[in-house]
Amino acid sequence: MSRPVAPDRLDRFYRAVRGVARFWLWFLFKSVDVRHPERVPAGGPILLCVNHPNNLIDSLIVGAVLQRKVHYLTTAALFRRPLLARFLLACGAIPVYRRQDDPAHAERNVDTFAACQAAFAHGRLVAIYPEGTTHAEARVQRIKTGAARIALAYESEHPGELAMVPVGLSFEARKSFRSRVLVAFGEPIHPAAYLGAWREDPVKAVDALTRDLQWAMEAQVVNVERIDDQRLLRAVEELYRDELTAQVMESRGLARRDVDPVRLSRSIADAVRHFKAGDPARVEMLWQRIEAYRSLLAQHHVRDGVVRARREKLPARTRLVYSWDAIVGFPFFGYGILVNALPYFLPRWLAHRTARKETDYATTRLLASVVAFPLFWGLETWLVWRAAGAAWAAAFALSLPLSGTIAYRYLIGAGWLRARLRFAALAALHGQTARRLVAEREAIVAELERARQDYLAATRGSSF
Repeated sequence: MSRPVAPDRLDRFYRAVRGVARFWLWFLFKSVDVRHPERVPAGGPILLCVNHPNNLIDSLIVGAVLQRKVHYLTTAALFRRPLLARFLLACGAIPVYRRQDDPAHAERNVDTFAACQAAFAHGRLVAIYPEGTTHAEARVQRIKTGAARIALAYESEHPGELAMVPVGLSFEARKSFRSRVLVAFGEPIHPAAYLGAWREDPVKAVDALTRDLQWAMEAQVVNVERIDDQRLLRAVEELYRDELTAQVMESRGLARRDVDPVRLSRSIADAVRHFKAGDPARVEMLWQRIEAYRSLLAQHHVRDGVVRARREKLPARTRLVYSWDAIVGFPFFGYGILVNALPYFLPRWLAHRTARKETDYATTRLLASVVAFPLFWGLETWLVWRAAGAAWAAAFALSLPLSGTIAYRYLIGAGWLRARLRFAALAALHGQTARRLVAEREAIVAELERARQDYLAATRGSSF
């Protein structure tokens, strides 16, 4: 029988670290959308089981969206540096000794299990990455048995107390600044249901719980088993997601923010698997046509979004407003670029040069930005203070984040303007090529729409 528990409270140090992390996540991402956070109770022992697509960023995001202190199981390699070790321990991290990092100390995971049991006994929330390592694939890799063994070991001594919550992190684009991320919390799994099997055969019980946890984690993200399927899924999403989203909004009367992007992606992945099993020639023909279209885009340095927007004529008033905004905003853009260029571009350059794999890029860029922006902004403010006094320095400091935001938005708009002008020049000089691009895109989207209708008819009840 479970005992009543009080809500978990954040200590001051963790609250301060969490506040800093939330600020930098707001800076890095356009939005962090959270689905079903109520599935994590306010108190009591919880084991979060999180997929691991983006290195340190994953821990920052999960900690930022929850109101409880998260005790992460963290690779012991990070504890070798005394200062970093003190920081991690103060944040509640629990070292885990992975065999691939240091086989000689793998037996010390007995201490890890004991630390988890102590945390659960005090009603804490522990987070584990059951995949064991970060990866860039659009799926949950085969998870290890550690989460199940930790949960069943505690549950055998305290029946009915612990819940395991599967968590899915889905990134719109790992390496893109101001992209979106979705955090999805699944239905809790109660390891008490496996205690009977645990007492009879612990190995079979661990395997059963691990298998069910795998399925629960896969349900929170888009799960694509093969690399070629992953490439096809991304290509279809790039071409068809906006059209599909508009159809869902119209058919169900939803706002864009209410359309579930993970459900859309999962439906596309299910449809790809369906046609690969039943009509592989159709999938191959579609893939070749998409590849030919993308090659034509690359050959003429044209964006797909510009081709898509070719038939979307903006009203004259809208074009006038955009033009007026561009003219008025240019001086602010120039000022923002002047004072923010180095702290913006230096972390990006550093991430490109030093990130060894895709999942390291965002973490490297974020950590470099945490250093670069305060350093350069502080130096610039000090120079203004020396040259013009405290009042001007204060005004200058306040202008830095605002001007940086304006400059970035202007830069994005200017990029789209350049892309539109490039396509307009292509249409003027090589009209047949431009018309071919538009016609080919429309034909691919029409084929995707026919495939969607055939899939719905064949599955009878599946929906996008």
